[in-house]
Amino acid sequence: MKILVCYKLVPDDQDITVNKDNTLALKDAAIKIGAYDLNAIEAGTALARELPGSSIVGLSVGGRDYLSNSKARKDILARGPDSLTLVMDDAYAALPPQATAQALAKAAEKEGFDLILCGEGSGDLYSQQVGTLLGEYLGVHNISAVRKITPGDGRLTVERGLENETQVLELPLPAVLSVSTDINEPNVPTIKNILGAAKKPVKELSPADIGAGAEPAAETISILAPEMADRLKVIVEGDSDENIADFINNVRKTFS
Repeated sequence: MKILVCYKLVPDDQDITVNKDNTLALKDAAIKIGAYDLNAIEAGTALARELPGSSIVGLSVGGRDYLSNSKARKDILARGPDSLTLVMDDAYAALPPQATAQALAKAAEKEGFDLILCGEGSGDLYSQQVGTLLGEYLGVHNISAVRKITPGDGRLTVERGLENETQVLELPLPAVLSVSTDINEPNVPTIKNILGAAKKPVKELSPADIGAGAEPAAETISILAPEMADRLKVIVEGDSDENIADFINNVRKTFS
């Protein structure tokens, strides 16, 4: 089975600060794999272990600054994929979900696949749209909220965790699955895996290589942090009944 695992590199939220105009300062933020994509990578690796002869390809589209990061590449390859296929262009640095799914679909068609795994959402925008749109553009079976995958003969049995029930579905390949965080606990790469990652191949493609345009249909104008309300600076000191009543009254005023 050929498994494609889609992932997105995102700025580490611990390093992000907010400028005075509410824009985000990302220049000094480290680059990392989106947290939800780690579940997809781990799920692909587990499936490959169950199915001898399978291969895993990490697939991503994005700007050159992020996808050319050698540390991030090694981190992904150390987690299980046999190779990476990267569609890189400066115009892809801030693609909206629809354009991301379109580019991934073009790249997946060129690469070939039996199964594509996505995380439940990206680590930055978390739109939860890309996996579903990707399956639609490819015209293959597409299931979201997957928390268990059992391989069969040319088919998969998947378990979905819904709000009030568990749904079990069987579907033929090829397919696109968006996995939830309930599916596994991502492993930390071993030193051996980290050292071996440097020897794995990385394929770099341009939008022209996959037959996609470099100009997305939509443009992200801005991403702003929410306005922060001024603190009321009400301080209640002491633990007397009167102080406690005063504290409770202030809390009620805040949420009324």
